[in-house]
Amino acid sequence: MRIVIVGGGVVGASTAYWLSRRAGVDVLVLEQDPTYATASTTLSAASIRQQFSTPANIRLSQFGLELLRTAPERLGVDPQFKERGYLLLAGDVGRDILADNVSIQAAAGAQTALFTPDELEARFPWFCAAGLSAGALGLSGEGWFDPSALLQGFKDKSKRQGAQWRTAEADGFEMAGGKIRQVRLRSGETIDADEVVNAAGPRAAKVAAWAGLSLPVEARARSVFYFECRDGVEISRTAPLTVDPSGVYFRPEGAGFICGVSPPAERDPSCDPSETPAVDWDLFEEIIWPTLAARVPAFEAIKVQSAWAGYYAYNTLDQNALIGRLPECANLWFANGFSGHGLQQAAGVGRGLAELIADGAYQTLDLSVFDAERVLDGRAVIERNVI
Repeated sequence: MRIVIVGGGVVGASTAYWLSRRAGVDVLVLEQDPTYATASTTLSAASIRQQFSTPANIRLSQFGLELLRTAPERLGVDPQFKERGYLLLAGDVGRDILADNVSIQAAAGAQTALFTPDELEARFPWFCAAGLSAGALGLSGEGWFDPSALLQGFKDKSKRQGAQWRTAEADGFEMAGGKIRQVRLRSGETIDADEVVNAAGPRAAKVAAWAGLSLPVEARARSVFYFECRDGVEISRTAPLTVDPSGVYFRPEGAGFICGVSPPAERDPSCDPSETPAVDWDLFEEIIWPTLAARVPAFEAIKVQSAWAGYYAYNTLDQNALIGRLPECANLWFANGFSGHGLQQAAGVGRGLAELIADGAYQTLDLSVFDAERVLDGRAVIERNVI
């Protein structure tokens, strides 16, 4: 069975890793930029959390956590996982939602706890809890890591297991009888395929359209800023990845911190993923910096050292993964629309997709709630902890 994977980011690489472990499977990954200079994987905040409200999302992160912890033995790389937790904060009206989510997470085996504003200030002396009603903190199994190491680990191990990787840009499909028969390259060459995996990230909708399918995935630009703080040593040593009720987040990184926020809806258009996104400096000046300074008084005096922008593969239906296939094309498989969760969910999604393709059904982790067919009737997965 010849399986062609369009897109060699972390989701495509994970899928190649799991598929290439199986006998009788011939895997070819097409990646147009092997430097990953503009890839969502390498430009992300590179973090993992269990603080979701949907049990399937929690289970995906738990599997990703297990793989991170065993990556040196399993993949031959050390992702430098820093298990420092997430701190999700609630304003005046968010406490009950946080409390419900903590209960769901506890039932799924996650270790999260709800803290009062006074408890947060006692735990983190550098922190200001003004205007908050509560905060949920991951006590274990959350943090951040090196995304390039994880990607390279999946890629190299899949090669050792027999997968082929090729620097090439897919440009279309040759169809017959409602199935893809060949993948066409921009060079004009065609490649035979029994099954095709769309792991094209922000380009997912374009790839789906080659098969005449509509996928609600858009490229949305996200800016990340790196700053340093003169009095930030203790903050850097103890801070979790902190998410303000406004959506502004920050976490330690190297000698400083990274931060960001999703733009307001009116400033968050769909973009052309073939173009490099520009850093939105106004976001930092107008939204991020004032919020950081109010939440961490020491951040009133910070200096931005650098910034970059990449793309979310944004699922406009519900901001959750689309996994599986649509009935109009029996051999095109989707692993798309992660809306910022792709890096942390790649390990479990790659395994699940390999099971769907090779076995015809999930064997270990049931991901059917994310079935791509839900786009046909607009059936949304409600996730209350989207960041």
